[in-house]
Amino acid sequence: MASTRLPGTPRLLRALNDRAALELLLTQGPLTRAQLGELTGLSKVTASQLVERLEERGLVVRVGEQAGGRGPNAQLYAVEPGSAHVVGVDVGPDRVVAACADITGTVIGRVEQSTRDTDDPVGVVHNAVVQAVSSAGASLSSVRRVVLGTPGLVDPGTGDITFAFNLPRWHRGLLAALREDLHTPVVFENDVNLAALAEAQSGAARGVDDFVLVWVGVGVGLAIVLGGRLHHGSTGAAGEIGYLPVPGATIPRDVSRRAKPAFQQLAAADAVRVIAREHGFRAQTAGDAVRAAIAAGTEGGPVLDELARRLALGVASTCVVLDPPLVVLAGEVGQAGGSALAERVQHEVAAITLVTPRVVVTELTDEPVLRGALRTALDAVRDEVFGSTVG
Repeated sequence: MASTRLPGTPRLLRALNDRAALELLLTQGPLTRAQLGELTGLSKVTASQLVERLEERGLVVRVGEQAGGRGPNAQLYAVEPGSAHVVGVDVGPDRVVAACADITGTVIGRVEQSTRDTDDPVGVVHNAVVQAVSSAGASLSSVRRVVLGTPGLVDPGTGDITFAFNLPRWHRGLLAALREDLHTPVVFENDVNLAALAEAQSGAARGVDDFVLVWVGVGVGLAIVLGGRLHHGSTGAAGEIGYLPVPGATIPRDVSRRAKPAFQQLAAADAVRVIAREHGFRAQTAGDAVRAAIAAGTEGGPVLDELARRLALGVASTCVVLDPPLVVLAGEVGQAGGSALAERVQHEVAAITLVTPRVVVTELTDEPVLRGALRTALDAVRDEVFGSTVG
């Protein structure tokens, strides 16, 4: 049978070389033409032509010189930061945080706003995005993508929000309204999924292709990563572990109503505060209650034991189906519980199932949802900008 592999045309090879050079400049730059040639395996002439091509397109810029031996100093090149911008947005029931980053991934603008006194989600996002871009000294026309992390379900087919328990004003049709308002591509993604992407990129799941991230906070959520890719499910509901029917909690019969789902009743923040209070630890937040129990030493052990027993019901149910090697505990309660809680959950899961995943605490305590939104936006925009370098 004849081979179907296409020949490496000059145009395709130039595009591949350009992309490789840009990635090197992002990860190892600034670099000279000679260094780019060595790292890409290109000849000096080809490397020089490549740099000239990228410079003409406004994708690289000279940033200094490198002193050498004999002859003139070599020019150093870096990716032009302002060649494109992205905005990541973390939307919650009480606040919205937006950050603007240049194409190198450097965050250059940030804004935080309350969402308590408004019923206009388009206006809230518009103001946050515009102010983040303005604080970055950039123009809205240079923003190539906006990625919003939101609680609830995102339809994989349409990209629209279909259900958000904590954001009743967010609804179908919002995505189109935001795209029309901002005149730029806008993407919704579940907030826990974005936290998992950030964990895979620079957290406890670095280098792990298959893992789940369990988010324990006001709600309980789960992100599933298989083969290095998020698994959304047919309707976007994969990972809505709060709705898992579990013993010890009332199972609502109509999820469209505002009744709390079963596993969320058992393991989310309100339940954690009740557990802590029953053992003499009172605090305004679930995270503070868990930290107080840990600080008390052995006296706080029963709090962590009970919390681990409850969390293990959800973790075990997930792991006997997916059998991942790694479980990451995140969110307010997961962070507060730290390794003491993670170790208890790991032990409990192994005790009640045939699977023995390693359970660890998140390594990202600083706005993981926002970081995941920016990373998702950057990956897409770099593909667009770097992948179209050949005219």
